[in-house]
Amino acid sequence: MVIEGPTRIGEGNRIFQFASVGAVPQDKKFRGEVSRLEIGDRNVIRECVTVHRGTAQDQGVTRIGNDNLLMAYAHVAHDCVIGNQCVLANNATLGGHVHLDDWVIMGGLSAIHQFCKVGAHAFIANNAAVTRDVPPYVMVVGQPAPAHSVNAEGLRRRGYTAEHIRNIRGAFRVLYRSGLKLADAAQQIEALAKEQPELRPIVEFLPQSTRSIVR
Repeated sequence: MVIEGPTRIGEGNRIFQFASVGAVPQDKKFRGEVSRLEIGDRNVIRECVTVHRGTAQDQGVTRIGNDNLLMAYAHVAHDCVIGNQCVLANNATLGGHVHLDDWVIMGGLSAIHQFCKVGAHAFIANNAAVTRDVPPYVMVVGQPAPAHSVNAEGLRRRGYTAEHIRNIRGAFRVLYRSGLKLADAAQQIEALAKEQPELRPIVEFLPQSTRSIVR
């Protein structure tokens, strides 16, 4: 493995052979400005993974949280932010400035366009090409990837009850099956979230979308 700097690595991480961590970004605008990579605790970075430092065009830092698994040949580009408990399967690729919230899973050979945001517990299917923001709990499939369903199996594994999942599916139908405009759907989900707090991540995510959501 090769670790370049400035890079800060927390405790309990395992970095396997041939990984390249903290190299300069693959960005033609990069002119050697000071930037860095920050990695939290207990991450597993497998063979031939590449993780690059940030750029001056963003906050100058790439961040990886805790307890993530980056499988062989995954790529984390400059200025990406990865939360906790995420999985990037083999050859999963993040363009620059991508944000992944906690518990996101990316299937093998999937890719996310630069500047996209992906909400907590979302599932990116294998070979999917994500070109817009993915709300929490949503599974996307295809090229380009539209919303397919709710990541119900992942939620069950993480302790969400049948009622929670039913409510999340209801919000999914409002967002994707009701025919409502996005603003009207968001307003309806916000009203539901007053009695269904598991919907709050969706309510909070939608105003943060800058590329529009998958629809």
